[in-house]
Amino acid sequence: MRIFDPHIHMTSRTTDDYRRMAAAGVRAVVEPAFWLGQPRTGVSSFTDYFDALLGWEPYRASLHGVRHHCTLALNPKEANDARCREVLDVLPRYLEKDGVVAVGEIGYDSMTPEEDEVFSAQLALAVEHELPALVHTPHRDKAVGTDRTLAVVRESGIDSGLVLVDHLNELTVQRVLDAGCWAGFSVYPDTKMTPERTVALLLRYGTARILVNSAADWGHSDPLLTRETGRAMLAAGFTPDDVDQVLWRNPVAFYSRSGRLELDPDPRPADAFAGNSIRRGGN
Repeated sequence: MRIFDPHIHMTSRTTDDYRRMAAAGVRAVVEPAFWLGQPRTGVSSFTDYFDALLGWEPYRASLHGVRHHCTLALNPKEANDARCREVLDVLPRYLEKDGVVAVGEIGYDSMTPEEDEVFSAQLALAVEHELPALVHTPHRDKAVGTDRTLAVVRESGIDSGLVLVDHLNELTVQRVLDAGCWAGFSVYPDTKMTPERTVALLLRYGTARILVNSAADWGHSDPLLTRETGRAMLAAGFTPDDVDQVLWRNPVAFYSRSGRLELDPDPRPADAFAGNSIRRGGN
């Protein structure tokens, strides 16, 4: 089982996690920019963090055979803090850097007017820089927040196929797929989705345009729940090729739209996953 975790916050994880992930089949990750764990006091906190996501974290991952890419943005939780808004002025130069495969996480936390403004501004940056967008849906009022998210996406003019709407559940996945966006499920030990709930939705909606991530962060989370979801898929009757599509080919297809995705060649025979191959970079 080869795994691409399309949303995991490795800054908050230990080197032992990288070792465990590599042993479990995780070969690539995307780390979205998120909050520090405490309020930031200025834009320099962001630039130091962005530099780490572009330098230190890819190096740390490479020591264990894991490819690391990132998405950069002012995240929704910090969009309400006036001290953080200056990062929008420096973000464009970071969005031109290799290793940045999307603008994200953007979207909503509490659905405030400030979040509306920052969300729209960063979707415009995604369009300008021809990058995909990784969108965070709020933890509360999930259905209302998802509808509001999709309305802002439509208004922005971005190609819906360049938008991954994440942290979905049973109430929101249909409307995201109907909008032409990619659908993301975050699998957690206690909150969000479980492997079993995720598999039930895959049985209902199929495997196209659906990504599964661990979103592992500062809280109680598990970077190996992608593997457990793959195992649950097999137990439910999905084929190994189905698992490969959800856990590898779908995230590769989405983030390849950036033209910056760099993956190591698969050492297995070309026919290991019948009729399918890894795309390396480009569109």
